[in-house]
Amino acid sequence: MPDTPHSHTTPGTAAPDGSTPNLALKHLTLIDGSGFIFRAFHALPPLNRADGTPINAVLGFCNMLQKVIDESDSDHIAVIFDASRLTFRNRIYPEYKAQRPPPPPELIPQFALVREATEAFNVAQVEMEDYEADDLIATYARLGAEAGAKVTILSSDKDLMQLVTEVVGMHDPIRNRAIGAPEVREKFGVDPAHVIDVQALCGDKVDNVPGVPGIGVKTAAELIGTYGDLETLLVRAPEIKQPKRRQSLIDFAEQARVSRKLVELCTTVPVPLGLESMVRRPIEGVKLLEFLRANGFRQLATRMEQRHPAGSGQGAPHAPAIHTGTSGNVASPSSDAPHDAPLPRSAMVVPEPRQAVVEKAEYTLVQDLADLEAWIARINLAGAVAIDTETNSLDAVAADLVGISLAIEPGQACYIPVGHVGAEDGQLDFGMAEKPKQIPLEAALARLKPLLESSDVLKIAHNAKYDVQVFGNYGIDLKPLDCTMLLANTLEAGAHGMGLDELAQLYFDHKMIAYKDVAGSGKSHKGFAAVPLDKACEYAAEDADYALRLHRILKPRVLRERLSTLYETIERPMVPTVASMERHGIAVDRTALQKLSIDFGARMAALEIEIHELAGGPFNIGSPKQLGEILFDKLQLPGGKKGKTGAYGTDAALLEQLAAQHELPRRVLDWRQLAKLKSTYADALVEQINPKTGRVHTQYSLAGAATGRLASTDPNLQNIPVRTEEGRKIRRAFIAEPGNVLLSADYSQIELRLAAHVAGVEALKRAFVDGLDIHAMTASEMFGVPIEGMDPMIRRRAKAINFGIIYGISAFGLAAQLSIPQGEASSYIGTYFARFPELREYMDAMKTQAREKGYVETLFGRRCHLPGIKDANPARRAFSERAAINAPLQGTAADIIKRAMNRLHKDLPSSGLKARMLLQVHDELVFEVPEGEVEQSAALIKSIMENACAPVLQLSVPLVVETGNAVSWDAAH
Repeated sequence: MPDTPHSHTTPGTAAPDGSTPNLALKHLTLIDGSGFIFRAFHALPPLNRADGTPINAVLGFCNMLQKVIDESDSDHIAVIFDASRLTFRNRIYPEYKAQRPPPPPELIPQFALVREATEAFNVAQVEMEDYEADDLIATYARLGAEAGAKVTILSSDKDLMQLVTEVVGMHDPIRNRAIGAPEVREKFGVDPAHVIDVQALCGDKVDNVPGVPGIGVKTAAELIGTYGDLETLLVRAPEIKQPKRRQSLIDFAEQARVSRKLVELCTTVPVPLGLESMVRRPIEGVKLLEFLRANGFRQLATRMEQRHPAGSGQGAPHAPAIHTGTSGNVASPSSDAPHDAPLPRSAMVVPEPRQAVVEKAEYTLVQDLADLEAWIARINLAGAVAIDTETNSLDAVAADLVGISLAIEPGQACYIPVGHVGAEDGQLDFGMAEKPKQIPLEAALARLKPLLESSDVLKIAHNAKYDVQVFGNYGIDLKPLDCTMLLANTLEAGAHGMGLDELAQLYFDHKMIAYKDVAGSGKSHKGFAAVPLDKACEYAAEDADYALRLHRILKPRVLRERLSTLYETIERPMVPTVASMERHGIAVDRTALQKLSIDFGARMAALEIEIHELAGGPFNIGSPKQLGEILFDKLQLPGGKKGKTGAYGTDAALLEQLAAQHELPRRVLDWRQLAKLKSTYADALVEQINPKTGRVHTQYSLAGAATGRLASTDPNLQNIPVRTEEGRKIRRAFIAEPGNVLLSADYSQIELRLAAHVAGVEALKRAFVDGLDIHAMTASEMFGVPIEGMDPMIRRRAKAINFGIIYGISAFGLAAQLSIPQGEASSYIGTYFARFPELREYMDAMKTQAREKGYVETLFGRRCHLPGIKDANPARRAFSERAAINAPLQGTAADIIKRAMNRLHKDLPSSGLKARMLLQVHDELVFEVPEGEVEQSAALIKSIMENACAPVLQLSVPLVVETGNAVSWDAAH
């Protein structure tokens, strides 16, 4: 398993700079910084600095913080802030806190000043993107309690009351009132441990937590008091006597579960600052007085000068301000950033009861060759082994082995360290006094190689592609293989995540050991090679153990549920196929990319000048808020619509519409495109060139999409725009090695062809069989115009409808795409379905199947689960319905190209050709081919791709593959 960096620190060690006294942690005070800010802002009248900057919240915050410092007996103190408005909860439920208005304009500039004030008072502060301050407080409260300290949370926020225990208390700083278990019971009617159950039922209008309609706090408390917890209540809801209450709990059970996830605080945040850095420090007089005087706080400055005269506290280190995320600037609660959305726990599918876990696992260290030989003998006798690698890098091609774990029975596993370090390597932080005892890497691999390559022993791994790559670095061909990640994905794609930790929790109710808990994180991260062997063994052997346990559940299910053909012929063979592609990588022209970066930067600068002139003054082009104000307030362009945050929408579709009326939106679109290409590709690709190979090695996720599509990362080569000249310039930088060319092979209109087949649209099928221009034919059928001499605009509209229909496009979407009135677009769609009614029948059938089964299927039997198909939210339900229409088509196309890739992986070498498959970009494959073998390679590649369905499936339409070749990727496409 890759050596993954996390962020975690532990109490009781020296500060990062080594200068902080190692004071014992007895009392930790955690200040709800955001709560302080808003209370201060609303408590004080408007107050401005000499330069006009509002400062009333800053002054109030300073007074509150100074009072805490004066009156608290805590030896460790920290202020916890919210980093941004969006967090992981918005991925679970997009409407979470969506109705909250943006902060008052006069408060926004004070957020950064409050953070400066915290630093001036020499108090530690923490904030972290993707998490709320409450989550950080919950995590630090847990860490403090585990360290044996008393923990005080300065806040009156009801959401924090779930954290109250015998050692964790709250204190309302305004009312000067302690909040313990009695106060929590007074408010919620239950003990702190059940607060989240009550909140999940009654919801929260302020935070837009839905809850269960008709259930208030009092009723929720009674129900939890009767049934014990939320899950038990929901399971036993049919027993409830009150009909309305019973039906509401049944109908909104999943909504209650989602609500619980929203209100439950995360106590395992990978926090970036350790408890040791929160130690109470003396105030530095000069620094504090400079800040207070600069902001005009004369009275407070005078008072503090009497206590901390200039020069006091000199030499004492100040607490660092930690800001994590995409920017070095302090983000206000109004900042906004998109996030990928994992599925909510309520949407996860657990098809079978959780399995019993062996109570006591026997994990052993293998530190000499005799023990290793004994394990090898046992494995050969067993005929199967689960295996996992520990390395020093997430990049499998560049990774070095640190250790190998093996499991042969549930609870029986071993760990073979081969690359751990000790004192002689300068690694003392983990208490390793000497070089750990381990088998030399070369000797261990020499003994293991016959086993790892033996056809008589099945190797089981989770995310096996990574382990194949790692062993490939040492000349070992790991086979035969079963991948538990792909087995799970075959059964439940789209229903939940496919990580080992998540699957262990789902199937065994077992929480895996976290990497950060053994290898450290953040500044304390030392890498797996520095982990003591006992801890390394426990962590690594557990991975192999639970991969084996999963295999014993999932493999029989694949057989029982008749998914073996999908797994055996498509999914499992993709491991060596894609591993080979990743290892080959692709060459890029470093000089060309550097020139592009310079060119893009210069053109962006020129565009900035032009945009500012068109706007009548400078503004931050990258700020949607400022851009919206320029477009709709200053320039008075039509179509301005404010979202829930109060800012105008400025997405690309809207800017495209506005570009016909004003030059500024067009120039902004040009600037955005250049900015993305420069940062994402021209600059990033140069940094991603492997120093050993001189090539870029993208990584493909084999279980990233419910439809079976591969996803490219590090770098993502599937998102390079191909319809613009600037995007094509990026593709020109991808080149063949001297003496070779790049050959591109692309399926033509594959999803449209599949739609004609699965829906049985005879007119479309005939057109494909006859090799007609499908879009011209569609236009002719719809609008009654001859194909010859057809107006290109009519063909363009037919093309948009053809592709839009298979994605479930609406009249609104089509109208925006074609720049026509919505009524006209609706008429087009109606005409289309009248002419091709089979497609409407297909779409209705897929939505019905999705609602009945929870998934749709590809022609090869792949199940694409759609958890939102019965969602109460119309927008999410409609999204799942569109996915139900397209997933069988996109998924079948993914299955087809995977079948072709697996055959090409075997047939190209056996044919004697030297062509190498390098990239897959949805419906396109890219190869590197010797100049003298282009024609022969293209013919073989085209034949295999066009016949990829045989013999399993006979399509009623032909698959057509178009090929091209050139020195660069762009020219070959």
